[in-house]
Amino acid sequence: MYGNVVMGIEGEKLEELLERLKEARGVQLDTELSAADLKELVGQLKARVKELTGSEFPDDPQQQLWGAIGAVFSSWNNQRAITYRKLNNIPDHWGTAVNVQAMVFGNMGDDCATGVAFTRDPSTGENYFFGEFLVNAQGEDVVAGIRTPQPINNIGKTDDSLPSLEDIMPEVYQQLVEVYKKLERHYRDMQDIEFTIEKGKLWLLQTRTGKRTTKAAIKIAVDMVKEGLIDKKEAVLRLDPGQLDQVLHPMLDPQAPRTLLAKGLPASPGAASGGVVFSADEAEAAAENGQQVILVRIETSPEDIHGMHAAAGILTARGGMTSHAAVVARGMGKCCVAGCGEIAIDYEQQLFKVGDQVVRKGEVITLDGSTGEVFLGKIPTIEPALTGEFGEIMQWVDEFRRLKVRTNADTPHDSTVARNFGAEGIGLCRTEHMFFEEDRIMAVREMILATDLEGRRKALAKILPMQKKDFLGIFTAMKDLPVTIRLLDPPLHEFLPHTDEELSELAESMGVSLAALKERTASLHEFNPMLGHRGCRLGISYPEIYEMQVQAIMEAACELVKEQGLNIIPEIMVPLVADVKELQILKEKIIAVCERTMAAYGVKLEYLIGTMIELPRAALTADKIAAEAEFFSFGTNDLTQTTYGLSRDDAGKFLNTYLEQGIFARDPFVSIDIDGVGALVEMGVTKGRQTRPGLKVGICGEHGGEPASVEFCHRAGLDYVSCSPYRVPIARLAAAQAALKE
Repeated sequence: MYGNVVMGIEGEKLEELLERLKEARGVQLDTELSAADLKELVGQLKARVKELTGSEFPDDPQQQLWGAIGAVFSSWNNQRAITYRKLNNIPDHWGTAVNVQAMVFGNMGDDCATGVAFTRDPSTGENYFFGEFLVNAQGEDVVAGIRTPQPINNIGKTDDSLPSLEDIMPEVYQQLVEVYKKLERHYRDMQDIEFTIEKGKLWLLQTRTGKRTTKAAIKIAVDMVKEGLIDKKEAVLRLDPGQLDQVLHPMLDPQAPRTLLAKGLPASPGAASGGVVFSADEAEAAAENGQQVILVRIETSPEDIHGMHAAAGILTARGGMTSHAAVVARGMGKCCVAGCGEIAIDYEQQLFKVGDQVVRKGEVITLDGSTGEVFLGKIPTIEPALTGEFGEIMQWVDEFRRLKVRTNADTPHDSTVARNFGAEGIGLCRTEHMFFEEDRIMAVREMILATDLEGRRKALAKILPMQKKDFLGIFTAMKDLPVTIRLLDPPLHEFLPHTDEELSELAESMGVSLAALKERTASLHEFNPMLGHRGCRLGISYPEIYEMQVQAIMEAACELVKEQGLNIIPEIMVPLVADVKELQILKEKIIAVCERTMAAYGVKLEYLIGTMIELPRAALTADKIAAEAEFFSFGTNDLTQTTYGLSRDDAGKFLNTYLEQGIFARDPFVSIDIDGVGALVEMGVTKGRQTRPGLKVGICGEHGGEPASVEFCHRAGLDYVSCSPYRVPIARLAAAQAALKE
């Protein structure tokens, strides 16, 4: 261990000497080696250290102590620490400290032991003492998964061949129970305790707040409120919004057929499918290419943290419920099956075996972290339900938050999912997503490539009933709640075909020559389309496009009001406004279509016309724009793009360099840049409300579901945030925490 941690020697190069000696003596465990064997091993290890480093292993305790202290300080800048800080947003400048303390020994014989325990089950949150220990061992042996640990008590014990600490040392176990209860009452939270028993005497090495799955965190928080340990406010503040993802995503469909491959320990719940990889670097590389992978290791170590973060799930052959893999996976919210002794891993050949079954690198397996089962192939999933403790704590969340939470949704299905997750309306419905559907893309292309108004109107007449059908579904799913619909935003070339085959098919359907069509397509090409002919600029150039969309919106709304008596609340949003005159011109046309449609149906309904603030000029002139806009929605994806002069599609090539060099603390497309983009948002809110005091303001960029950005939106006085359906509960929790912190 000293050679590895302090002297920087690869662990395997020293570990293999121990493995060889065990093989030579015909034993499985290091504790089965004699004192003479261990003396021989020490000599071999010292020789190997000299061979690999060129220097003698230090025998002087002072030298060893300073070497160990230096190693702790140096560890702050090793790769795994840097990765951990990135994952948990810990500043590099904090630094670390070193504790020097007396050693107690759990490996002096059979009246000695060491273990790790949690005051509640860290996977489920169940209120019972949970943990593992080893007789005649040191603490590292438990977490490294080198030997199979034993349970500390008989609750939920499945293997009768492993006696518990309660069985072997009942008096010490009772002392440990008294201590854990005292510690949990004192800290008012679930504790992770490390202990050693030396010659029958119990020593507590440390206690800390225990890492837990989100499911467990929710149950523990609710239970502790009911037990009177904490109040509702503290329960809400304890949850990590970023980790709610764990319980919001689908789980394995219980009805789906499956082929069981092996069974290990249910170390971190959830379900994950992916191609098998055998190293952390492979997992990271595959994830960067958009592949779902399962990281399969004999046991994980802190060096694997980047691969564990990148993988969809983790499978280990060794280790218990308190092993490195289990604890880290639970903290990350990753599905993990640990201690799956049935699998024999061969790193060299990049495969693992279960009996005669061989699984090679790249083959797909599925993990169920709630049962510890490993299956061949991919198994379909089902949607989760927000019931029980989760439903209860989300009710508390809604008692405390001021900020409303809407969703970004373009289909009835997404609208329904979001509503079930507590969305209070749609903050962004992107109409262009509907244009890409197979049954309408040809009509859209005809409209774009038409050379005159008559040709465009003819194509738009085909699209109108299709758009109306979409809005009927969305409005029905969101009845009684506001629905903000953004009129066509992307540049027209995005909808055009790219291959000669597709162009030929389109030319034939339009009755024009391929050469003429190619010429028209080329004329629509733009060097920088994100700053080109898009958004409201299309509405100014081709007003008939926006007129068709508004007609589809209002016809759908009027029909549902008239025929079903539903309460429909449409909010029509004009994108990419830079000057109030753009909005003025388009607003007149929108009102004309709305009034004409309502008159035709004999229906009167309330509707709003607003704009997206996504250009710095719009934020700077928000007081003028608010004279025409009845609401603002900050499109922070584009506002970040135009404020920084960064293309979000291309910046990924160099953004990591900026993050590594500390130029950016966080990716500005992930977490809102408060100093720059945030200042523009605050300015837009202030200036807009100077002109129109009751102006409704929200954001609909990806930042709407990111906890730190939601907190900023609360402070900036926005009315709502809008985010993807599965992030709605995350935004609700972040909004409540922002209100409580205030």
